[in-house]
Amino acid sequence: MSLSRTLIDVRPLRTSPVFRRLLIGRTVSVLGGFMTMVTVMYQVWDMTHSTVWSGAVGLAQALPMVVFGLFAGAWADRGDRRRIFLVATVGQAACSVLLAVQGFTGGVPVVGVLALVAAQSCFGAVGGPAAGVFVPRLLPKDQVAAGLALNQVTAQAMMLAGPALGGLLLGWTGIGVCYLLDALSFGLAFYGAFGLPALPPEGEPSRAGLHGVLDGLRFLTGHRVVRGALITDLAATVLAMPVSLFPLVNAERFNDNPRTLGLFLSALAIGGVTATAFSGPVTRLARPGLVMLCGAATWGAALALFGLTTSPWLGLGLLVVAGAADATSVVSRSTIVQTRTPDALLGRVTAAEQIVGQAGPHFGNLRAGLIAGWTSGATSLVTGGLLCVLAIAYVGTSTPELRGGDGRDEH
Repeated sequence: MSLSRTLIDVRPLRTSPVFRRLLIGRTVSVLGGFMTMVTVMYQVWDMTHSTVWSGAVGLAQALPMVVFGLFAGAWADRGDRRRIFLVATVGQAACSVLLAVQGFTGGVPVVGVLALVAAQSCFGAVGGPAAGVFVPRLLPKDQVAAGLALNQVTAQAMMLAGPALGGLLLGWTGIGVCYLLDALSFGLAFYGAFGLPALPPEGEPSRAGLHGVLDGLRFLTGHRVVRGALITDLAATVLAMPVSLFPLVNAERFNDNPRTLGLFLSALAIGGVTATAFSGPVTRLARPGLVMLCGAATWGAALALFGLTTSPWLGLGLLVVAGAADATSVVSRSTIVQTRTPDALLGRVTAAEQIVGQAGPHFGNLRAGLIAGWTSGATSLVTGGLLCVLAIAYVGTSTPELRGGDGRDEH
């Protein structure tokens, strides 16, 4: 196999200037988001020294997505997705500004910090379903997987840089500067989307309110491949997500140094960047379901081993493996969702994917923190990883369409 077919497929960057500009804006915004993730996690841990409160950060981010996500998806399937995304971006930037203000002034209780995180998540729940149509509408179908892989590799690269940069800035300047930089990053995300054409739904618009939500849910329950893809990711994230345990592991293995806290997320990102950089064969392979199942099972196994090791550097190596597996699984899941869903339903299905892909990890972090509080961090990691592997095996066995070819015989 030639090197050009092994490396990530960059055709979307050459053929679509609009996609290229959108990708740049999204990349900078993701960098700011990961800086804020570390900053919030560190601030809450510094205020409480509690894994339960660290897990509550995820709950504050997850609940708005669960409550508003599907209704936001129905809204996106009724209007101009570009305009909806721009409004949501402005709202997220405003929340980051308020987080920066409390970071500079101090005195805000932990509940107030979590309230601002939840408000920002509300705007994210609106913007995510609108953004879900961008790649399949801007690129030809044979480049959709490549476009999603480019989104993933840049996100993973920012996951690598963001926590490390956030940790350095925490030590040098304090939490306020990190939040302020996140607010500024949304400006580039706004610029990247501002030049998009109007993107109303193709086909019959969503029905208003609950009826539109139910139409989307009926599609999900009837489409075995899309449903199996979302269940796979839900199993991996809720059962095995380790991020809320990182402050505890950092305290145990790195003397609670804020500059090393970002190493754990960075290790996941190194694996993700490496796997996605060599994703050419994966995005060209017509078996995304099988790739997704293998990636999710590897994620669970690597995290279980991470819980067993006492060596910090071996642990970081296992997180690299987990990150590579997760990135491969995510690209395959997104490919399934965005190529199997009609455009008129894509906002609602993307909302469901967002609930699973983003709220799922937050609930998983809460689960991990609670189990660690009742038992130990190692127990939480090992049991979560093993349960993930068992759940993926069940999904693969009960949904043979995911193990097959391109999944077209899915109903």
